[in-house]
Amino acid sequence: MAVKRLLLSLALCGGTMAYVLPAANNVPKHTRAVGLSDVQDGMPEQRPEEQSSLVSAAVMSFGIGAVLGWLRKHQQQVASGVAATALALAPTSANAIVDYDAIKYLGGSDKVDLNNANVQAYRQFPGMYPTAAGQIATHGPYSKVTDIYDIPGLEEKLKDIMKKYEKNFVCLPPNQAYVLDRVNNGMYR
Repeated sequence: MAVKRLLLSLALCGGTMAYVLPAANNVPKHTRAVGLSDVQDGMPEQRPEEQSSLVSAAVMSFGIGAVLGWLRKHQQQVASGVAATALALAPTSANAIVDYDAIKYLGGSDKVDLNNANVQAYRQFPGMYPTAAGQIATHGPYSKVTDIYDIPGLEEKLKDIMKKYEKNFVCLPPNQAYVLDRVNNGMYR
């Protein structure tokens, strides 16, 4: 098998020199019959550098073929080694913010944080979702609960609904991990 690959690589890389015909305007007007000895004398000589480059190309081709053959034969072991190396070199995952003290105010209790909760958290209060909740989520941040009544263009009807649930609102400092998803957290029903 290895001999076949060597012969194939030599056949592919072997005769890389080609004879190029002269341009049409350089063709002499007189032509004469040319013998085999004249053709051999007219062929360019290969310099030692060119011969060594051909040999190195053949050896490189053989080497690549041998490596690919070995990899094919030991495919399972190579895949296992690559996977183990990837696991060893991979960085550990970053810790998520799971110890957020105010997680209960993001929709998991009857109190809702005005600065960090998503609009979906207001569904538990009839009349708040989607209009009043959208107004609260798109404005802010708020320093106190009563700041929600200062939203520009807020109708009296919405203010009355908000006043009804005012005791269920808390106003905590904005946390960038949650502020980004206040309007659309990517969860759809």
